[in-house]
Amino acid sequence: MGRAHEVRAAAMAKTAAMKTKVYSRYGKEVYMAAKSGVPDPDMNLILKRKIAEAKANQVPMDVIKRAIAKAAGGSDENYIECRYEGFGPGAATLIVDCLTDNTNRTVSEVKTCFNKSHCKVGVSGSVSFNYDNSGVLSFSYDDEETMLDTLINADVNVKDIEVEDGIMTVYTEPTDFHKAQEAIETLIPDCTFDVSEIQMIPNETVTLTNPEDKEMWNRLMTLLNECEDVQKIYTNVVEEQA
Repeated sequence: MGRAHEVRAAAMAKTAAMKTKVYSRYGKEVYMAAKSGVPDPDMNLILKRKIAEAKANQVPMDVIKRAIAKAAGGSDENYIECRYEGFGPGAATLIVDCLTDNTNRTVSEVKTCFNKSHCKVGVSGSVSFNYDNSGVLSFSYDDEETMLDTLINADVNVKDIEVEDGIMTVYTEPTDFHKAQEAIETLIPDCTFDVSEIQMIPNETVTLTNPEDKEMWNRLMTLLNECEDVQKIYTNVVEEQA
């Protein structure tokens, strides 16, 4: 019973840490969106869309409100977007997007994560050339034909539509992402998005089967996720099927 309790406690701690990371990420993004214009979603379309994205990722309203209040209060905090590309064990690759107020600190921390995991940071473009930048929208709906007609009529460049177990996922050109979101919301009033963001999707995926490779990969992911400035991690690694 003691061991089971330890496992549950560890799982709960990991879940709490992941939630904290997501909240921090969207807190920064909402803050920057609010600071880019009027800190009112009714008058700032960028902020309105970022709030919708945060809600789709289960970010509490108090986190969103604090970020907007911070921007409205005239905070001079500013964040810069930066991207790092790298190589993990085997044929693993990854893209690490950061939002930081100190690029020197961030590049040092990211490189340390790679070095401690015996992995390598690449130059810009060394990994991203093999990824597809796409808008991704996932929600409950299963009428693929009606959705495709709706998006085409809204002049959306649709890359793909997938339906599985009543969940539809729409892939679009990044430039058409918000246009697609608005078309979907018009077709499905009060639509709740499970996923609503622009992602880097690998053209090919790999599965790590070597125990040493898996251990090294898990170490790298853990270290990167512990970095406060890391916002998103895209990778071509998929979990081995049981």
